[in-house]
Amino acid sequence: MNKSDFYFDLPEELIAQTPIKERDTSKLMVVDRQTGNIDHKQFKDIIKYLKAGDCLVLNNTKVLPARLFGAKEHTGGKVEFLLLKRIEGNKWETLVKPGKKAKPGDVIVFGDGILKANILEVGQEGSRIVEFVYKGIFEEILDQLGSMPLPPYIKEKLDEKERYQTVYAKEQGSAAAPTAGLHFTKELIEDVKNKGVKIAYVTLHVGLGTFRPVKADSIYDHKMHEELYIIDKEAADIINKTKEEGGRVISVGTTSTRTLESAADELGKVKAESRWTDIFMYPGYEFKVVDGIITNFHLPESTLIMLVSAFMGRERTLNAYEEAIKNKYRFFSFGDAMFII
Repeated sequence: MNKSDFYFDLPEELIAQTPIKERDTSKLMVVDRQTGNIDHKQFKDIIKYLKAGDCLVLNNTKVLPARLFGAKEHTGGKVEFLLLKRIEGNKWETLVKPGKKAKPGDVIVFGDGILKANILEVGQEGSRIVEFVYKGIFEEILDQLGSMPLPPYIKEKLDEKERYQTVYAKEQGSAAAPTAGLHFTKELIEDVKNKGVKIAYVTLHVGLGTFRPVKADSIYDHKMHEELYIIDKEAADIINKTKEEGGRVISVGTTSTRTLESAADELGKVKAESRWTDIFMYPGYEFKVVDGIITNFHLPESTLIMLVSAFMGRERTLNAYEEAIKNKYRFFSFGDAMFII
């Protein structure tokens, strides 16, 4: 199976550049994966398709304001940092632009010196391993100096930082938002609970690898990026009990889907654990836990559209995407949603 099997022609004007005014008023395409039947709704209508006894699984990761703009200590040369992941303590793996201005031994200064970064070594694929020096609490300094690391296809400035966070974001550590969750409001979550639907929170810290294109022609040659996930006992118990009682486990986003399928044993029982996953789902993958997926519309030839195709079939997925384009759905991070049941 080749990456070209997942290509579709997307008009550029359908790539959402800004979030919609009210989170839950985005469009919602509801697709029956058995019949291919499609309904066109508003996201708030999702409540009609949920049943008492179902379980919604939400990824409560919080996006770090991980883009920093600084300068070399001695020359003043401008440097941009993008934090990828914490290695330990104050040591981080980062992307640096321009890379030639960040050699081992260099010091980069941010915010009039309240934050400094010592370049320690060159990491994988041109990244830099750095150690930050500061006084106070790192996360507070990052909130003060950093900006949201929006995906490369978003060219507009984001006026409100919180619009690139879910309303239930809690565990800081992501380089990108779990965007399917951006459609939920606190009120909608309460309505879901009042209907008898259980909520389970898991954490997967989204890496920038989620935007990395598939370069290999054959998808079997693609090496998936690693991401850290955490499922506590409470969440595992809720999910497992839902399955035992015949309810549906519905993952909100590809990140929740990857988490659940990574943590499941062969019988579909989810383990409480914390580990790294590089799971890659494409057609032929047998789902062990997930019964429904709420997701946005993804890039052509991406690992994300391959995951969706694994769940409801490649042809059905491409047909749904064709329908979305015809009906002017908005695509990608700030775009509209699909509920696959």
